[in-house]
Amino acid sequence: MGLFDKLFGSKENKTVEVEIYAPLSGEIVNIEDVPDVVFSEKIVGDGIAIRPTGNKIVAPVDGVIGKIFETNHAFSMESKEGVELFVHFGIDTVELKGGPFETTVTVGQKVDEHTVLSTVDLEALKEAGKDTAMMVLFTNMDKVESISIATEGAVEGKSEIGKVTLKA
Repeated sequence: MGLFDKLFGSKENKTVEVEIYAPLSGEIVNIEDVPDVVFSEKIVGDGIAIRPTGNKIVAPVDGVIGKIFETNHAFSMESKEGVELFVHFGIDTVELKGGPFETTVTVGQKVDEHTVLSTVDLEALKEAGKDTAMMVLFTNMDKVESISIATEGAVEGKSEIGKVTLKA
């Protein structure tokens, strides 16, 4: 380690905090309380769920859209700092073959918390008997040092709900 690094710190040893935004308005639910083991047991990754009151879904981070599932019920993205996310709308909604979802972004598109990614017809989900919880999961947990995100309470879409700290 050189003198500059000793005095000012090395870039390589700095942790990076990534702001996380509510992708829609609703009630935050602890991920362990989601009625699907894939999410509640954190098989895909750790994160949060929101029981929506709003129907416009915005990006939970500033980043780039990675993959949009054919049925528009889920997508992946990566923050500009390197946090990988999986955003999933509802439980077993893949069975609806995209009906209640209208995606407004494309793969490779740069987005931020003001970018509307999709809209969802919540009534159609309910009529189909689907749980409307929306999950935001951090999938590269090997690079995550800590997650500090609200686990309960009402939230407005586009508002900051916490941070993810990446390992140095």
